[in-house]
Amino acid sequence: MKKIFIALAVLASVQIAGAQVKPDAAKKALDAAIEASQNAKKASKAATWTALGKAYVTAYDAPAGNIWQGATKNDLKLVMGNENPTATETVTVAGEQMTKEVYANKNLYFNGGGQVAVIEVTRPVVENALTKAAEAYQKAYSLDPKTEKAAVEALTKIGEKLSNEAYSCYNLGQYAKAADLFEQAAAVVGAAPVNKVDTDALYNAGFTATQAGDNAKAKRLFQECIKHEYYSDNGEIFAKLADVDPDNAKGYLEEGFQKFPQSQSILIGLINYYLTNNESTDHLFSLLDQAKKNEPDNASLYYVEGNIHAQLGDTDKAVAAYDKCNSVNPNYEYGYIGKGILFYNKAVDDQTKASEEADDNKYMALVAEFEKDLKACIEPFEKAYSITKDDSIKVNIAEYLKNAYYRFSSSDEASKAAYDKYSEIVSSGVPK
Repeated sequence: MKKIFIALAVLASVQIAGAQVKPDAAKKALDAAIEASQNAKKASKAATWTALGKAYVTAYDAPAGNIWQGATKNDLKLVMGNENPTATETVTVAGEQMTKEVYANKNLYFNGGGQVAVIEVTRPVVENALTKAAEAYQKAYSLDPKTEKAAVEALTKIGEKLSNEAYSCYNLGQYAKAADLFEQAAAVVGAAPVNKVDTDALYNAGFTATQAGDNAKAKRLFQECIKHEYYSDNGEIFAKLADVDPDNAKGYLEEGFQKFPQSQSILIGLINYYLTNNESTDHLFSLLDQAKKNEPDNASLYYVEGNIHAQLGDTDKAVAAYDKCNSVNPNYEYGYIGKGILFYNKAVDDQTKASEEADDNKYMALVAEFEKDLKACIEPFEKAYSITKDDSIKVNIAEYLKNAYYRFSSSDEASKAAYDKYSEIVSSGVPK
């Protein structure tokens, strides 16, 4: 997961097409393996439990067969034979329009490119097959430590299957189920003999728990991440904890700010907390001053200071902080970006106020202020554009510059040329 919303990308789960075990055959083999595990003599042997683990995994895979995410309909003709959908409909999945094909034991969702994006098993051979498979492999290991290598390999794959299913559930809006599956994935590899802390799965479990409205579960999982020193992108986990545990929000945010002073979500969370609770923001500046003492040449700290003043509506102090950022490191684009956004946002506010003003004199004064602030954003944006090496940042800056120059393009040739330049960059997505 990534920032704020940590984006959950669907993991490709490509299977090599081979001999496909039908659900009925998988169920029959599983029943035999279960029966063997219930035999006192056979149950004392590690091989019995390894066979049971394999049978559960085969049963889990059987409904989907050799279908994989990314497969095209032509691919599916080769692996599905005469299996045809009973219904087809257009649905929206994770904000994307998809084609849903309904089969007897599964639903397949095809994206706009005609590829399988989500596989949803609706009639599993047995419930909780992967969890039971993991228990079987762990039992085999407990009976014979020599099975460790095979058990680790099998349990690792089971963890991956659980996470893949969790991603599918997330995309289908089944957040509570996704949270459970991510947590199960972490538990499978967290136990012996794998003994691996899967912080990605833990964080994803916490994130999807918040989506499901289960704040208590999310809090527990996020705290587990912090215990293992996993903070997500730029300390995002502290902001998430503040959201799900508002009674202790201040502590989480201040701890996060000390570790990640550049985090915008933590910063905004702190400012909102202080303002909402009528507390002074002095402590926030004290934390920042301490950080600057420790790293006086860290330009990003002055950028953060500028953002704080901007959030608090203190334009002069914000500009001073951004200018200090630019002097500490003239090649750090964010100081210029911060200053540009500050004046751009002021111009937008001026424009809004002007549109609501009935008095002609006041209206004209607001228009003059609007044009002044709009011109003030151009220089820092141009500087940021010239020094950044990140093409995506260049395109974002170009959007601001295009809008700013548009205001003056009808009366000024240079502004018209600049507008045309940045308009083309925005349209093509390719900076010059």
